Amino acid sequence: MASAIRTESVGAGTEKQRGENLPRLLMVDDELAVLRFLRAALNTGEFRLYEAQNGHAALAAAAAVRPDIILQDLGLPDMDGVEVIKRIREWSQVPIIVLSVRDSDDDKVGALDAGADDYLIKPFSVAELQARIRVSLRRSLQQAPEPVYRCNELEVDLALRRVLLSGKEVQVTPTEYELLRLLVTHAGRVLTHSQILKQIWGVAYVEQQNVLRVNIRNLRQKIEPDPSRPFYITTEVGVGYRLRSE
Repeated sequence: MASAIRTESVGAGTEKQRGENLPRLLMVDDELAVLRFLRAALNTGEFRLYEAQNGHAALAAAAAVRPDIILQDLGLPDMDGVEVIKRIREWSQVPIIVLSVRDSDDDKVGALDAGADDYLIKPFSVAELQARIRVSLRRSLQQAPEPVYRCNELEVDLALRRVLLSGKEVQVTPTEYELLRLLVTHAGRVLTHSQILKQIWGVAYVEQQNVLRVNIRNLRQKIEPDPSRPFYITTEVGVGYRLRSE
């Protein structure tokens, strides 16, 4: 049975808004004691924390939360952590740090070959964990510079995760933002239905074109001057969608 995703509480007002802009960190471990330890170590105001206690919950959380980094245990009750890493790597390059009691070279190589970015053997120090997280986040940002997209009245600042239309901020859902972000990073190019579905929702959704159509329609309602005659997000009939280039 999948466990619920837990988020750390954030205060009201400005503090809450600041919390929503913090890096999202997903902790995956089936041992409550380990999760309590990680919460205590990382609940420093630098991250927004989420957790999952088995592989299926981890995959669901990775798709729903879009974490900026994942701490992944290998010994999960429903599937091996290496399998979780492989599945996430089918559609995401989020940094993944393995936290495991398995200390053999074969285990390390297997996890890293599956797509993990780093490997820490339990027990480990809080200082080392925090350092590894900083390095992984820094490397991720260096590898993926965040551009600003501008076209007519639409502006999307990927670094600030902000969407503006005629200078006014547009409120979009996390999924709508990730969809727009994918289109922005491929502006001017046609993205097929399956490419978008795989990147945003995962390989299990590659045939669910209705999910994509609904989100495109909702996004157009928010950014298009005339949603019935789209200017920014155009449809390539039978193929996919294209975001008008700058």
